[in-house]
Amino acid sequence: MPVVEVKNLVKHYGSIEAVKGITFNINRGEIFGLIGPNGAGKTTALRILSTLLTITSGNVQIMNHDIEKKPNEIRKIISYLPEDAGAYKNLTGRKYLEFIANFFGEEKVEKMVSKGIEIADLGDRITDKVDTYSKGMKRRLLVGRALMTDPQLAILDEPTSGLDVNNAQEIRNIIKKTAKSGTTVLLSSHNMLEVEYLCGSIALIDDGLIVEEGKPMDLMKKYNASNIEEVFTKVVKK
Repeated sequence: MPVVEVKNLVKHYGSIEAVKGITFNINRGEIFGLIGPNGAGKTTALRILSTLLTITSGNVQIMNHDIEKKPNEIRKIISYLPEDAGAYKNLTGRKYLEFIANFFGEEKVEKMVSKGIEIADLGDRITDKVDTYSKGMKRRLLVGRALMTDPQLAILDEPTSGLDVNNAQEIRNIIKKTAKSGTTVLLSSHNMLEVEYLCGSIALIDDGLIVEEGKPMDLMKKYNASNIEEVFTKVVKK
């Protein structure tokens, strides 16, 4: 059974049809990439799967829970990292992780925080206030927050945004390791090389529709492309 089943998902904002009936499945332990240009509908789709937006029509199941009927059950097993996520600037990095971990029960705090600190890898700066962090340091803290809970589904929107090459590579390796441990990952990124490296399957969304889907290597062969960036430029409308 797929971890995520999306069937004919439609989302309207008034007269604007942001998502126009998309369908895709994500299997357990898979890193699945949902990619597309700005305004294509991918962030709307991620927010729906994160239970932050209601659907107009269609159906979404996560771990066999209907997103309309059991959103609270879904919230217990997912983690969402938005592209524009922030952390409480007046807390230290450690205190921020402790604050989040407390929502999952006191008995889990120590283990979660330890894992979050390991993922963020901020060294002694973990005890400094968040408002002293660079953009890259904040992003690493937020990735630590998103993955320390061992979610069954991690929804990551631009997880390496703001990171330099070395830090971005570390986060990608952490995402791969997280998937191997059993967490399913839904990933969105503008970095096509990152998508190609991380994702076992991808779906390209444009103007609210899925215009292509498959394994990166299969799509490169289909479009006679040397990388996913070339596939993207051939498939997505100008």
